[in-house]
Amino acid sequence: MREFMNAMVLEKQRRPLVLRRDVPVPVPGAGEVLVRVEACGVCRTDLHIIDGELAVPRLPVIPGHEVAGRVERVGPGVSGFNRGDLVGIPWLGHTCGACRYCGSGRENLCENAKFTGYSLDGGFADFVVAEAGYVFHIPDRYSAARAAPLLCAGLIGFRSLEKAGNGRRVGLYGFGAAAHIICQVCVFQGREVYAFTRDGDTGKQEFARSLGAVWTGGSGDMPPRPLDAAIIFAPAGGLVPAALRAVDRGGRVVCAGIYMSDIPGFPYADLWLEKELVSVANLTRRDGVEFMKLASSCHIETSVTEFALHDANRAVDEMRNGRLRGAAVLVPGSS
Repeated sequence: MREFMNAMVLEKQRRPLVLRRDVPVPVPGAGEVLVRVEACGVCRTDLHIIDGELAVPRLPVIPGHEVAGRVERVGPGVSGFNRGDLVGIPWLGHTCGACRYCGSGRENLCENAKFTGYSLDGGFADFVVAEAGYVFHIPDRYSAARAAPLLCAGLIGFRSLEKAGNGRRVGLYGFGAAAHIICQVCVFQGREVYAFTRDGDTGKQEFARSLGAVWTGGSGDMPPRPLDAAIIFAPAGGLVPAALRAVDRGGRVVCAGIYMSDIPGFPYADLWLEKELVSVANLTRRDGVEFMKLASSCHIETSVTEFALHDANRAVDEMRNGRLRGAAVLVPGSS
């Protein structure tokens, strides 16, 4: 077993990640597993952390919370995992189990939660350690690289879709890593997808249509018929009034991101007629179990662009500038 590993480390916000080759390989304690990272998705939340839009509880920290890899070692008291199992590590890394939210089945709102790649070291590294109770088995049909985006883009998209309700016509604002996964879930469920992209982004619109969207347009366009629900994946507060105008009476707008720019003022008439505006925060372990079953049954295919671990800053830049089709994935050990 190696003593040290490579990791891309955030030492200071608003600065590039730093490649370090002298990070000690973590040792799993009681109830923990050590995972050899085969792939780690680059999430927009990582971008918000790096760019300083989210305050971090500790520095330095290793980002990355869409982790897919093989179990290397298990700590004392761990059952259900064997060396070599392909597993995933998501954003939610620990909950207290004692606060009022944990006690009411809302551990995603835990007052003492810890998060992978934020308050806990994450997967932009060769190895990562995690509490076994927050680690998911990945369906056999997926490779690590194809599974990685499921661990946040898929999971938060799934929770957002659940919040959106059972409406038939669903609008997706921002067609990136999360939307390209949830579009496929909607199609599998017999819903109609209306995809909104940056104005003039014909590439993303073509991508959405290839995955089953019935209509595509710019972020400010009105769909040809009122929506039952809309999910906003792009971190742009200006999309909230637009989405409220696009949904029908009693429709719901779901803000899926952990960060969003300020929402501008809008007329009360855009909210009236029992329209609802809600946000999504984090995930529960139940979400993870249910979504992994769904991903396997509806054969979600992820579109990924692979980068070597040392190219993490380039992957972040590609996301920042909207040049990715689907998701970026870091692959430790690749050239």
